[in-house]
Amino acid sequence: MGDLPRALGVATLETLYMTSVASVLVALAGLPLGVLLVVTDRGGLWPVPALNRTLGTLVNVGRSIPFIILMVAIVPLTRLVVGTTIGTTAAIVPLVVAAIPFMGRVVEQALREVDAGRVEAAVAMGSTPLRIILRVLLPESLPSLVRGTALVVISLLGYSAMAGAVGGGGLGDLAVKYGYMRFRVDVMWGCLAVLLVLVQLLQWLGERLASRFDHSRSPVLPPDHP
Repeated sequence: MGDLPRALGVATLETLYMTSVASVLVALAGLPLGVLLVVTDRGGLWPVPALNRTLGTLVNVGRSIPFIILMVAIVPLTRLVVGTTIGTTAAIVPLVVAAIPFMGRVVEQALREVDAGRVEAAVAMGSTPLRIILRVLLPESLPSLVRGTALVVISLLGYSAMAGAVGGGGLGDLAVKYGYMRFRVDVMWGCLAVLLVLVQLLQWLGERLASRFDHSRSPVLPPDHP
């Protein structure tokens, strides 16, 4: 470990790779999950109580499993998807599985904060549920969605460090194998410093984007407005 800056650079890139790919996949799966949790609830745009309870139970179960245990539990799935259980690409699978329920709840909470009067007005105008989702719910909840997504990405960053500690690569792997096990305090502190900087950058970016969307929103047009 004579070249600590280079090692930190490589580990940081691995962590960013895991976090960014996982974040995209989590957003693609978590957004529709959150929408379903809202629209299928009693009084929702498309009430299906049985489906809502099933999805809610799955989300609660997923959120209650500690990440380190989840990684071990889905080893067969990880091997099936990527062909191995070691390395940065393999770590993406448990990262995605762990964060999708969290993202689903974030989206659900953001959508429930939308003024019910706007939704009722769109319904009264005869708009379809899909148009209400795309033209009212999602645009109105965008600032909250951005802030929530930033929290999810920060959580994924922390998960990636834990994944690295058990062979996933990245900053967690560097901190444990070359810092803790070799009594290199400088390596451990270096990894910690990089993680702190990344978290602060993500939080700052999330707040800036959310503020921009919040201030730039114009009154929502009727869903069927040309």
